[in-house]
Amino acid sequence: MERSDREPLVRKTSSSYHTFPESTARRLDKEYLRSLHNKRLYLAVFAAVLGNFSFGFALVYPSPVIPALEDHPNPALRLDQHTAPWFGSVFTLGAAAGGLSTMLLNDCLGRKLSIMFSALPSALGYALLAGAQGLWMLLLGRVLTGYAGGVTSASIPVYISEISHPGVRGMLGACPQIMAVLGSLVLYALGKYLRLLLDWRWLAVAGVVPVLAMVLLLCFMPNSPRFLLSQGKEDEALGSLCWLRGEDTDYAREYEQIRDSVRKQSRRVSCAELKDPFLYKPILIAGGMRFLQQLSGVTCILVYLQPIFKKTSVILKPQYDAALVGLVRLSSVAIAAVSMDKAGRKILLFVSAGVMLASNLTMGVYIHVMSASHNSTVPNMTLASSAHLPAEPTNYITLIPLLATMFFIMGYAMGWGPITWLLMSEILPLKARGVASGLCVVVSWLTAFTLTQFFLPVVNAFGLEVPFLFFTVISAGNILFTGCCVPETKGRSLEQIEAFFRTGRRSFLR
Repeated sequence: MERSDREPLVRKTSSSYHTFPESTARRLDKEYLRSLHNKRLYLAVFAAVLGNFSFGFALVYPSPVIPALEDHPNPALRLDQHTAPWFGSVFTLGAAAGGLSTMLLNDCLGRKLSIMFSALPSALGYALLAGAQGLWMLLLGRVLTGYAGGVTSASIPVYISEISHPGVRGMLGACPQIMAVLGSLVLYALGKYLRLLLDWRWLAVAGVVPVLAMVLLLCFMPNSPRFLLSQGKEDEALGSLCWLRGEDTDYAREYEQIRDSVRKQSRRVSCAELKDPFLYKPILIAGGMRFLQQLSGVTCILVYLQPIFKKTSVILKPQYDAALVGLVRLSSVAIAAVSMDKAGRKILLFVSAGVMLASNLTMGVYIHVMSASHNSTVPNMTLASSAHLPAEPTNYITLIPLLATMFFIMGYAMGWGPITWLLMSEILPLKARGVASGLCVVVSWLTAFTLTQFFLPVVNAFGLEVPFLFFTVISAGNILFTGCCVPETKGRSLEQIEAFFRTGRRSFLR
């Protein structure tokens, strides 16, 4: 009964939409966006991005824990220069496995249920970390929390993109990064203050709290209207869009646009269709951005932040440095969220890559010059072993690595952090969005695993400046890639972006 009552309204709105002149259609779109009620949409996004909070928390978990485990009295739990890199990097291997499984989960369970599913391995992983009695439990716990992070990395951006409208999609698309940064910042804070009162195991216990809150809230949130339509559930899709937009809005017109787009696409992608630029171009762009994002070194820097600060002997204690960098990262992502729908995606990507290039170059040159200028014991020690030595700053020039790292994180958080996730969910076609988003996450975290695994051996063999000079070259490549390959999607609906890749006509993005 509900479908028969609403169907005439939907069809009438659709026919009028297709006969409107372009200027009239744009005016109606603006009026529609102003009429929307976003409170429920914001609630649904908040429920989903709690998974990113847990992801950010788990990602930097080794930063305060590695120094504690290196001094642990139990030999079964003590980390050395061989096991510490595995404890830091195995998380990304689990994340790659999570992204691989999401290629099926996104299309079988749906975006919302995939996010909820991630709570199971996440809670189990934190339980293993909290109750670890040996190295294998520590590593397995990291793998499971990484697996959960891989699932959420591929599912949450797609879910947010599909339930949002063009007026706020850029801002909401930055929310996963904001929550991931907030999770990392909370971890740094707890690593400093909670550890004074309780054992380091309680850091893992604290990580379970946002996971449970996420599952509870998502039970009351709708699934993506686009996913429901792709499954033939038109009544549920219409009800989902009505809940998200408000019953007294003209949501039926948007619903018809989405339904028309879904109907044009077959249920499965064939091998022959992969030759179509409509499919392979956005997949290559999204995958290339994820690859370059990780090659810029952000995961290595975040995972080994405190040891890096110790090795460079900055003037402040490393715990305070890490918290300060976390605050800079959080404020930078917030700036990106506010400006993304105004300034556009590409300009922020250019600025972001430029700042990262300058910061990495400064860090590399500083470390090289300082290592050559004196023969102190700290620069000649391994990165892992230097993490628990007292800081020995001599003058204020040791603020340079702190400032360079802060600017790197600021640049990353303004563009190549949140926008790569947002563009992945925007440009991938609906028929391949579930599989392709999982593939992009696999590429991302396999790259991160390789870098994180080899970061410490390269530092110990060639010096800390070598990775940062490599990251400088990659940042230059990010600028070229943005200019040559990345489209501007500001203010465009997902259907308009798909039309651009289908036809090659840039008028759809103007």
